[in-house]
Amino acid sequence: VQLQASGGGWVQAGGSLRLSCAASVRTFGSYALGWFRQAPGKEREFVAAINWSGGSTYYSDSVLGRFTISRVNAKNTVYLQMNSLKPEDTAVYYCAAKGYSGTYYTLKHQYDYWGQGTLVTVSS
Repeated sequence: VQLQASGGGWVQAGGSLRLSCAASVRTFGSYALGWFRQAPGKEREFVAAINWSGGSTYYSDSVLGRFTISRVNAKNTVYLQMNSLKPEDTAVYYCAAKGYSGTYYTLKHQYDYWGQGTLVTVSS
């Protein structure tokens, strides 16, 4: 399974970005997906997760109400819509996938596959 994240860039505080992560797998619809981020000098942290159907989602407290995770199984793609961005959202964002799962996951070690990351920079 290969995951390709895209959509990162530079944005001013208060702005929006949408990240995408495309997966090269035939059974994409059976995978749980997540987004994590890693800021300079910090550990990788959980951002958002979604189950196989998109019917269940979960967010970290720091992004709840500002970010939305979604997926289109027909396109093998998961999205992260980020609104009201803050300078503290600056990080490399990674998508992750866990195969053949009915629920969502919030811990790094629970995921089987990782994308290469896309950099988001939010200026004040």
